[in-house]
Amino acid sequence: MSSSKQAKSKLPGKQDLEAMSVFRYELRKFLRVSEEIANAAGITTLQYQLLLHVRGFTGRPWATVGELAERLQAAPNGTAALVSRCESAGLVTRKPDADDRRQVQVHLTPTGERLLLKLAAEHKAHYGSFGWVFGDGAQ
Repeated sequence: MSSSKQAKSKLPGKQDLEAMSVFRYELRKFLRVSEEIANAAGITTLQYQLLLHVRGFTGRPWATVGELAERLQAAPNGTAALVSRCESAGLVTRKPDADDRRQVQVHLTPTGERLLLKLAAEHKAHYGSFGWVFGDGAQ
């Protein structure tokens, strides 16, 4: 089969485009609401996401800057700067890793934990259209 025929057979159909459009629309609505929630609390959406990823990291209540960079899909140096801004705001603290002194653990402060839980509760109400988030349909 020629490459042009292969490309045509892989092109999305109308149903695919409609599904992608609805997904992007719902995602954009959620991101707008998330931005409003974070901004009303006096932080940016990136700061909220950082708090969420620190506390939501699987298996432990902290994360490294590298892990946070991956979760945020951001450069490590930009993530380190974001951690610094959150640290200045009293939301997180850095601790050297006991096993690997090259690694730095990022932990929430009690203030950061309270703010995260407050904002996460507000966000959770808006996850309804994303049924896969909680699996049980809980809102």
